[in-house]
Amino acid sequence: MMTQVPEIALVDDASALHQIVLTGLRGFNRTLFAGHPPGRDLSIAIRNPDSDEPVGGLCGRMNGGWLDIELIFVPEAFRGRGLATRLIAMAEEEARAQGCHSAWIDTLNPKALTLYQKLGYELFGELKDYPVGGSRFFLQKKLGSAA
Repeated sequence: MMTQVPEIALVDDASALHQIVLTGLRGFNRTLFAGHPPGRDLSIAIRNPDSDEPVGGLCGRMNGGWLDIELIFVPEAFRGRGLATRLIAMAEEEARAQGCHSAWIDTLNPKALTLYQKLGYELFGELKDYPVGGSRFFLQKKLGSAA
């Protein structure tokens, strides 16, 4: 047990700290989700056809019956080919297979907002002036059962 008061300080390189906080938070969250399957990460890569190296993709997390699409990125050179739609469909399919009933995503991009709505996501929140003059949109979708 710590008896001294801990120091709080800003750090320049947050990579190690990020992992410590994430590990601690996930450990705590397991106590809240007791009786539910453990959360698991989901990653889908877009690979450069010339090098097979990842150049974009989707990263998310399945937990508590929900798919959280945390990050999605399609490089400029590959946009307009339906890749974001395919990434989301693959993520939703895997989430259903893992027992998720719903998904959520957020975006700052008005074009992405329109796409997500076309894919059946419904707006449930807006953080205005994030960034100043813009908004951050939060959307959700019921996934239904696995086929």
